[in-house]
Amino acid sequence: MARRFLSGAVALTAATLVMTPTTADASPPGTKDVTAVLFEWNYDSVARECTSTLGPAGYGYVQVSPPAEHIQGSQWWTSYQPVSYKIAGRLGDRTAFKNMIDTCHAAGLKVVVDTVVNHMSAGSGTGTGGSSYTKYDYPGLYSSADLDDCTAQVTNYQDRWNVQHCELVGLADLDTGEEYVRKTIAGYMNDLLSLGADGFRIDAAKHIPAEDLANIKSRLTNPSAYWKQEVIYGANEAVQPSEYTGNGDVQEFRYAYDLKRVLNSEKLAYLNNFGEGWGYLKSSVAGVFVDNHDTERGGSTLNYKDGANYTLANVFMLAWPYGAPDINSGYEWSDVDAGPPNNGQVNACWQDGWKCQHAWPEIKSMVAFRNATQGQAVSDWWDNGNNAIAFGRGGKGYVAINHESSALSRTYQTSLPAGTYCNVQNNTTVTVNSSGQFTATLGSNTALAIYAGKSSC
Repeated sequence: MARRFLSGAVALTAATLVMTPTTADASPPGTKDVTAVLFEWNYDSVARECTSTLGPAGYGYVQVSPPAEHIQGSQWWTSYQPVSYKIAGRLGDRTAFKNMIDTCHAAGLKVVVDTVVNHMSAGSGTGTGGSSYTKYDYPGLYSSADLDDCTAQVTNYQDRWNVQHCELVGLADLDTGEEYVRKTIAGYMNDLLSLGADGFRIDAAKHIPAEDLANIKSRLTNPSAYWKQEVIYGANEAVQPSEYTGNGDVQEFRYAYDLKRVLNSEKLAYLNNFGEGWGYLKSSVAGVFVDNHDTERGGSTLNYKDGANYTLANVFMLAWPYGAPDINSGYEWSDVDAGPPNNGQVNACWQDGWKCQHAWPEIKSMVAFRNATQGQAVSDWWDNGNNAIAFGRGGKGYVAINHESSALSRTYQTSLPAGTYCNVQNNTTVTVNSSGQFTATLGSNTALAIYAGKSSC
């Protein structure tokens, strides 16, 4: 949550909660490391989706929007202005939240909670759970003594003190160096853990000193709970993402920025060493995404409006062994402030404006591909020097992407055993011969993906 959108006179703290796991838990444990980020879905809808789609597709995690009581208003960013730590936001009460976690666990998923602990709200009024508040006074929780002394907005990203002690887009900044504040934040997170939460995304982590987050994390009933932290990279800035890797995963924003540029105006061939070779964080501590709710609105990344470029970027991300991927799944918007349709109630995918990117066939099918190829390095890379690429994941899988303006026919060399495979991108069969080769034609802006264990469509 670095620089955010403004609403009227008040700048809003929009969207990204980051989490910090221990170094040992730096990337999501287990073979299922893909997170479906169901942005502003209410908890009843999330529960149903875990059972109907996410579990069967092989997603390992679902990330839900902030549960804490927040300011009233229809805009999406109201969720990021908490006024208490009661579970009483627009997306559901404590009972709905607990039921969602239990249901998702039963479907084989872990639950990551977007968590806003850098700041409280702006303004004054009554929150979504009935609590009265004014900026700097949240009765029964925080008073002005618990907030940072700097009451001006963050203005200078070359000044560490300004970034971590002043107010992000005008929101009351918590003094996370204080014992009471650390204890209270940890109490909120422990309450979420007691309801079954498996991890946290720490919003605006860049604006909290890494040592403060480490102290808070040490107080958790499960200090190894998964954390991913929102720390947006800025060249020559005072606060850098690498400072936070001791706490857990850090969201690697450069990954998303660069994918947009490559897909829109450069060459896919450049991606042959994408990740650490581009100067990013180590793969084991990087959270990656094509877009999130902030960046899709701000224009720094691709978004659902970009058609095939967006789809192919997600296919590549899920096929490429770098970081732990998030699939952003939100709703249509023309007004960047607009809140969720039906107050977060999703009656069905692709209705009422819900985009459900996590369920797009081209994206959803790659989750199982990623699970099947876990631990396998890139092999058999091929490119045409431009916008057609292909690569294997050892003897477990193979992907080809044609981002050219016309169809491409060729014979590909793989390390797969001979046999018949299902191209999960379009449910046609591919035959690999005894030399590990197959011949295929890919239409413009389409992909092919095959993997061991998936022989029939």
